[in-house]
Amino acid sequence: MRSLTAPALSPCSPAPALAPEAAGFGVYVHWPFCASKCPYCDFNSHVRAGGIDETRFRNALLRELGHWAGLAPGRSVGSVFFGGGTPSLMRPETVGAIVEAIARHWPAAADIEVSLEANPSSVEAGRFQGYRTAGVNRVSLGVQSLDDASLRSLGRLHTAAEARAAVDIARRTFDRFSFDLIYARPGQTLEAWRAELEEALALAGRHVSLYQLTIEQGTPFAELHARGKLHTPDPDSARAFYELTQELTEAAGLPAYEISNHAAPGEECRHNLLYWRYGEYAGIGPGAHGRVVAGGVRQATVAERNPERWAGAVEARGHGLAEAVALSRAEEADEALLMGLRLAEGIDLDGLAALTGFTPNERTVAGLIGLGLIERPAANRLCATAAGRIVLDQVVVQLASALGPA
Repeated sequence: MRSLTAPALSPCSPAPALAPEAAGFGVYVHWPFCASKCPYCDFNSHVRAGGIDETRFRNALLRELGHWAGLAPGRSVGSVFFGGGTPSLMRPETVGAIVEAIARHWPAAADIEVSLEANPSSVEAGRFQGYRTAGVNRVSLGVQSLDDASLRSLGRLHTAAEARAAVDIARRTFDRFSFDLIYARPGQTLEAWRAELEEALALAGRHVSLYQLTIEQGTPFAELHARGKLHTPDPDSARAFYELTQELTEAAGLPAYEISNHAAPGEECRHNLLYWRYGEYAGIGPGAHGRVVAGGVRQATVAERNPERWAGAVEARGHGLAEAVALSRAEEADEALLMGLRLAEGIDLDGLAALTGFTPNERTVAGLIGLGLIERPAANRLCATAAGRIVLDQVVVQLASALGPA
């Protein structure tokens, strides 16, 4: 499969109109298993000390793909994303069988992007070559830190040296690769982050994802935080971390095209752009979410989270969906605003109105522009400013509360 070259993006540049067919269609495949559970993670990931029956779960994923082919016929697949969990714990043969099944069910774009998430502790050259042979043309590594003490506190199983080695293997095996880092960690200083990020940018290819540590409910970190045993930066310090991150990534030629994602022009993750531009996607596997338009109505789907119950449901009825809800136009408008304003390109108001029949009222828009939180480079487009991206949740809430008939 050929490597993707996506259209270049720049802040508030023209972007595809807001419509499912313009944003495209993709397939997300969730592999829910991990070697260990990180204390900050609230994703649907599970540890099975006794091992798993990979053949059973591969067959269930393949069968559920067939169900989704019936829900979303006639689409052309522009991207596939293997997420988790730790998809790099799958055998390359399993990945290859899924990629082949997707190609049987839907026509694939000539420049299809097939991404796979991997943890450095599960990376070795032969396995990565196997994924490439299976059709993967982009990998995303969960590095999270280049500091051994921080990796231990984050519950990661790899060392900084293993992370660097994994990045090198990815660089030699794939044309496109990325890795994640977490910053604003407990006890981390701004200068320590500067040094770590500078090293990371020297290692990076043309894409990197940088996330501020957030305390998610139901995680061990949330319990420690509630008991006063884990401290995160105050708002002013967190803002300083964010601003330094933007400064260094822009200087390195990897500006933010989304709140936490940075890329050279043309190297953005196509699958993630599909989400943020409010396209359609099939969600395959335990706990996977999907969005597909059927009969002119967007359906929001979510699968059973427990892996074994999900597999049992697929074996019994062909799919593991626990919920499929038809979204109202107002709910679509809320989602489209939330997703689109995360992007530097912003959101197309004409497209929003055409898709949902709603648009934010001019008084609220003018007020947020006056506060310097959003800008309107063209009559039909809204973008969050640098200041607005720091408080984006509040900006979206205000705009969503001001939605009315177009």
